[in-house]
Amino acid sequence: MKVHEWLFSGPFSSVLIINNSSKDMWRRSLIAALKDHSNCAIKQRNTSNKLVQREISISAVMCDKFKLPARYGAGEKSVWVEYIQLAAEYKPAVNLGQGFPDYHAPEHVTKALANVATGENPLLNQYTRGFGHLRLVQNLAKLYSPLVGKELDPINEILVTCGAYEALFSAILGHVEEGDEVIVIEPFFDCYEFMIKTAGGTPKFIALKPKPSKGEMTSADWVLDENELASLFNSRTKMLILNTPHNPVGKVFTAQELDTLAALCRKHNVLCVSDEVYEWMVYKPHKHIRIATLPGMWERTITIGSAGKTFSVTGWKTGWAYGPANLMRNLQVVHQNCVYTCVTPIQEAVARSFEFELARYNSPECYFFSLAEELVSKRDYLVKVLKDNGFSPTIPDGGYFIMADWTKLENKIDLKQEPDKYKDYRFTKKFAKEAGILTIPPTAFYSEGHKDLGENFARFCFIKKDENLQLTAKLLKEWNAKKN
Repeated sequence: MKVHEWLFSGPFSSVLIINNSSKDMWRRSLIAALKDHSNCAIKQRNTSNKLVQREISISAVMCDKFKLPARYGAGEKSVWVEYIQLAAEYKPAVNLGQGFPDYHAPEHVTKALANVATGENPLLNQYTRGFGHLRLVQNLAKLYSPLVGKELDPINEILVTCGAYEALFSAILGHVEEGDEVIVIEPFFDCYEFMIKTAGGTPKFIALKPKPSKGEMTSADWVLDENELASLFNSRTKMLILNTPHNPVGKVFTAQELDTLAALCRKHNVLCVSDEVYEWMVYKPHKHIRIATLPGMWERTITIGSAGKTFSVTGWKTGWAYGPANLMRNLQVVHQNCVYTCVTPIQEAVARSFEFELARYNSPECYFFSLAEELVSKRDYLVKVLKDNGFSPTIPDGGYFIMADWTKLENKIDLKQEPDKYKDYRFTKKFAKEAGILTIPPTAFYSEGHKDLGENFARFCFIKKDENLQLTAKLLKEWNAKKN
């Protein structure tokens, strides 16, 4: 291989200096190759030892040729990247931002992983079946078959993914084509919009809006305008993305609301991707209804779940999707050409965890049901703390987030020094600095045209240790006292 062929076959520095003592033929060949590959400018300078060097700067050309593809936008940081970095910088006393528990998962879950990793079977630390570890998909079929009212085929109707995130990616990239429209309910998990645009689709947004309420506001008060919803469906509509229980509002869609969505999907032949990762976190008397169980909806629904949310192990990044084989085939194609297979020992541990819980499914000790019972008191405690300190929280019927309106505190906090465009970003950053409590700005979950709907809120996560929720109360009280 010629030297310039090797040079341009891999990474290289942004500046090359060619000493004039190099062989003329080699130097001319290299410079010609640089011009040919990068169209770069050639600079020369005299050095103290009188040698003339040619300095070839290619950084500007590199930036142009190797810029981020347009389908990824401008490459802005996601709210998660930005606020994890802020947590490292600000070191808040309490992090109620990102949604994960700060206490241990059930002991049998973590022990299962330890036993798998150190067990006698060496194959459990090697590659497993690409579309899902056999023991896991079989247990998922056992769990969901009675819940959806049909016998699931674990081989063709279930796909294990690297988190629910990848399940969403595979569903959207596997079904959305250039020119397709996808209806997204706001606020939404921020990756929905990005994935739709990456696939060449066009997101069409409709916002949940709170109804006027004289008393306490709950997530049930956040509703869709049915006329506006119906107007979004047309011949170009490929997909509706539903999230129930909802993040960040905590709304559990009712049977009537789901019937409305299902009727529109059937009428316009639209696929429904139902993001149900918070399916076990529903508070009485509310009940989670799987839209796939409605008449005529199994045939057009892909449902997404999460081991991270189900067993409180978000760092395990294991999720799944299930639906009819003809729809799942598209996800399999994306998956096999993306991550191919997920982590074997984690899949085996999740499978064993399901077996443990399925064996006590009808008892109150089953984690699928005890988790919601555990979270109710945490939710109610944080709701009271927020009310007592000037916030107006929406009480969630599901999930583990609270959307809290902070506008009553606007006269207590000076946001002029914060440079961000949206008020909720300015508030959450200044609030973290002053009160030592990190929260998330909800405008990250709205489209550009609807950001104003989220600016007056902050999202609080309550799946935290009781002592950290108590510390939140103490910090809020102290912060308020300083402002009075």
